[in-house]
Amino acid sequence: MATTRLRVQVFKSLTPAFGSVHSSRPSAATSRVQRAMACLGLRRVGSVALPRLRGYATLLLAEHNNQTLNKATLHAVAAASKLPGCTSVDLLVAGKGCGEVAKEGATAEGVSKVLLAEADPLEHPVADTLAELNLGYKCVAAVSSSLAKETLPRLAASLDVQPITDILEVAEEDGVYRRPMYAGNAIATVQSSDDVRLLTFRQTAFEAAGTAASAAPVEAVDAKTGAGAGIEWLKDSEAQSDKPQLNSASRVVAGGRGLKSGENFEKVLEPLCDKLKAALGASRAAVDAGFVPNELQVGQTGKVVAPQLYIAVGISGAIQHLAGMKARLSLS
Repeated sequence: MATTRLRVQVFKSLTPAFGSVHSSRPSAATSRVQRAMACLGLRRVGSVALPRLRGYATLLLAEHNNQTLNKATLHAVAAASKLPGCTSVDLLVAGKGCGEVAKEGATAEGVSKVLLAEADPLEHPVADTLAELNLGYKCVAAVSSSLAKETLPRLAASLDVQPITDILEVAEEDGVYRRPMYAGNAIATVQSSDDVRLLTFRQTAFEAAGTAASAAPVEAVDAKTGAGAGIEWLKDSEAQSDKPQLNSASRVVAGGRGLKSGENFEKVLEPLCDKLKAALGASRAAVDAGFVPNELQVGQTGKVVAPQLYIAVGISGAIQHLAGMKARLSLS
């Protein structure tokens, strides 16, 4: 099995304690950083000549609800377009009665064509059925969502390759990516030597793709899916709301355990959200306390947001929460 090679580790959290690691000559601080990395089982590895993929097409899994395209997919389109050697980005729309989603995806800049796979088991796709749609691509990518994070590892196991998740940056060198580790305190530069690459992109790290001058062609594909491993869709528990979507909102107001009750979320934060036209979020502590439903959770085990304005009320700022709070302009 071809493995992913860890080439460089940059520890932002170690820098204040051990000094800068960018010195042109070895220093005591640099030695301390190296010793700390050794204690963590990490090491620096020089560049290694690995096989390169050239002239390949990327299959991108579209996120949607059979009616509209999830805007997060547009960020993944822009990210996939940056892959060195990638000549085309083909968007896979898998579902049932999702022709309008395919037409919407065809208008995204960077999409070469849209593959429309429709079948009864795909109306509410689950990981084991979606992983069976292996169309022979050398690169399969998706936005970092719960469905993709469950689907791609299954596909990776069947192909005997290593998936690379939560990519923040695509390097100019083929097969090299940067992704977070340790709740975002470390940014790892990794290099893949796999013949088939499975990637997920963190949507907040890339701008959304624009609208193309002309729509890409839409092609129907045979969606052959088996019985799967017994996973069955029952229902979506996420409540409908007229507020902006949390993972794509330009303004977010989030509350924590300091608000003490769900009533205070309604009395204090919801009017503020309405005034600012902002999305409502919460810390894990507030979700675990039952103040708000878990789809509002922001953090390492919740949603990652990148608004222009992020207002946190009654939140301690634990590292697990900060991992999901990547604001572009202003924090309050």
